[in-house]
Parts: sequence; structure tokens; C-alpha cells
Amino acid sequence: MSRSARHKVNARSAARLASVQALYQMEISGGDVNDVVKEFATYRLGEENQEIPPTDIQYFSDIAHGVIGAQVKIDNLVNSALAAGWTLGRLDNTLRALLRAATFELLERPDIPARVVINEYVDIAHAFFDAVEPSFVNGVLDRLAHDMRKEEFTDKQEPDEDFSAGQS
Repeated sequence: MSRSARHKVNARSAARLASVQALYQMEISGGDVNDVVKEFATYRLGEENQEIPPTDIQYFSDIAHGVIGAQVKIDNLVNSALAAGWTLGRLDNTLRALLRAATFELLERPDIPARVVINEYVDIAHAFFDAVEPSFVNGVLDRLAHDMRKEEFTDKQEPDEDFSAGQS
């Protein structure tokens, strides 16, 4: 059984997948975000298409519009998380779309835990890639999340002062 078959797809997961596909389509075709979002909402995600699970269309639209609106900032953040000598431009179009969507969520959706964002987009990477790409996505997003949301990864427990004050 594949990883994606084990993962129950909810409306937000479907929205994330659709946003990656829409961002890919916009990059390849040069399409306008409003036109692509409308096309997806009407023909690919709407009730006419019963082959996919229900999709949170508003969430999908928010991600697509958000990425396009903040693309320079998002691209700079992703570039800062890549290994020396690598840039977003050197990556596969699908990886670029995926990393942009995930970075948007890390940047603009503090209500969603960073670990959830990472897990969701690693699952999406598994839908497109079989090789090392899902691990690559995990590493880049983990680095970004630790930089952007330090508070979610700090140890919340303070050492017990009585214990650590020194024992005689």
C-alpha cells in the first residue's frame, strides 16, 4: 500500500495538493492566478469532478493567491534554506511549487502548526516523487520552520532550579 493510500485526504490536504498543481500550471503556462484558480474551482475541484475528494476551495485559493502575492519574499526564504550553490531556479518545477506553497503556510498561517505543514507537504511530495525528493522537501521545510517559527521548536520545560542549583 502506498503512503498516499494510507493517508486520509481531507479538504485542506486536497486544497494543498491543488495549490501545488495550480502553481505548477501557472509557472509552465504563465497563466494568471485568478484565471487558474477559477479554472480549478470550476472544472477540477468542483462537484463536476467526482474523482477527487472534497476540497476546501477557499483554502486552495488563499494559498495560490498568497504565493503569487508574496513570491519574492517566499523565494528568498526558500533560497536561504537550500544548500550552498543551490537556488530555487535549479529545482524541478513541481518542487518549486511545493516549496513555495509550504513556505507560504509557514509564513502566513501561524494557526497551523509547522509540523503539520511539513507533514502535509512531504505527503504531497510522495504523490509526485519516489526517490529522494520527499526527504529533500522534509529537510528544507524543517530548516525553514525552525528559522521562521523558533517558538514551536523550543523546549517548553525549564530545568528544575532546585535540582540544577547544585547538589552537595
